[in-house]
Amino acid sequence: QNCRKLSEDVQNAILAVATVYYWLPKGQGTTLRKMVRDATTEVVEGMIQLTDTILNAPVESLSQEQLISTGGVWEACEQVSNLPRGEYNQAAVVSALTACLGVVKDAVEEMEHALVEGQDPYGDIMEDEELGFRGNRDTYWSEADRQLLSSCMGLMKASKACLKKVLAAVKAHGKADSPEQIAQLDDLADIANEISPSVDELALSMYPPVNPLAVRLNAAKLASVLKKVLEIAKTSHVCPPSEEGWVQFLTGAVDHNMNKVKNFTQDQL
Repeated sequence: QNCRKLSEDVQNAILAVATVYYWLPKGQGTTLRKMVRDATTEVVEGMIQLTDTILNAPVESLSQEQLISTGGVWEACEQVSNLPRGEYNQAAVVSALTACLGVVKDAVEEMEHALVEGQDPYGDIMEDEELGFRGNRDTYWSEADRQLLSSCMGLMKASKACLKKVLAAVKAHGKADSPEQIAQLDDLADIANEISPSVDELALSMYPPVNPLAVRLNAAKLASVLKKVLEIAKTSHVCPPSEEGWVQFLTGAVDHNMNKVKNFTQDQL
């Protein structure tokens, strides 16, 4: 009887969580809605896993799997308490941009470390007797490679700067008082989410052996995403006249580094 009562309470709680999500008006913003959906899904999936673990365990036993699953449910519920408050979609977009910035920062730092003069980019890989990594020229950058990659690093640093500036602008000027403002914030979050994968693709293509045309293609993709981010920011409410200076500066930085990449790879076409 106690188990049946507990099971009913759990079922009602899960239904209540799902109901709250479906009650959330879509007009409050797709960024916020996605965060709430993901948090709700984690709670529900955590309870499904815990229930399966209990059902598959012998009666009156407490297994390590049950403890781990219980901890997973607690963790999922704690994430719900971290959902955006206040100007909901503005806070959700701030959270999304902050996450993107963290990933891009890590990618830039990793590539900066690898590009240190004389640094072996595969230094953390043990030498293989058959492949002979240390004697393989394809594991090192030539001087021409380094010149090309310095411009790519310029684009990666521009990505970090772009996210920092957009994040600051959303914090300072972002509003969610009208459908238009909410939609503009969602557009910024959507396009900003494309920066990190583009940075990763460029970084991967920068490792030796370098294919200049592949680097050029990935650099062009990243430059295109950055230009879109800057254009969307410029035309949105988060970018009053006081913010236009950094938009213009970063647009110029993206163009400058992309033109250098084109010049270094022109003879490969």
